[in-house]
Amino acid sequence: MSRNNQNKVGVIFLSKQEIATDKAPAAIGPYSQGIKIDNLIFTSGQLPIDPATGEIAGGSIEEQAKQAFENLKAVLEASGASLGDVIKTTVFLDNLGDFGTVNEIYGSYFSKPYPARSCYEVAKLPKGALIEVEAVAEAK
Repeated sequence: MSRNNQNKVGVIFLSKQEIATDKAPAAIGPYSQGIKIDNLIFTSGQLPIDPATGEIAGGSIEEQAKQAFENLKAVLEASGASLGDVIKTTVFLDNLGDFGTVNEIYGSYFSKPYPARSCYEVAKLPKGALIEVEAVAEAK
């Protein structure tokens, strides 16, 4: 659907709004922390970067997963949404062997009905991170 999509019902205008917060790490490239369009929120992948230091938070998957989910939570809250509004997540792992640990931590951040989810092992993540997570949420 284009921004100025003419159909039998009428004209639909969708406005794209940037989501930004200093409670999550700043983008490390030419992208936004998140975008809100109509009733949907799309977050960029959240790395386990401590927004206070700009460095990866800890060396373990537990520490990094918690920080990545905290960053995701902060971006959603900056848009007026919460983790409870998440429809779909995608989790990228440096090592799929960490799936069980991440799954347990994931379960502490989300509740039923859980969002739909995909999880992939990738060859490498930015800044040598062990995890990155992105989400699509319903805007309030």
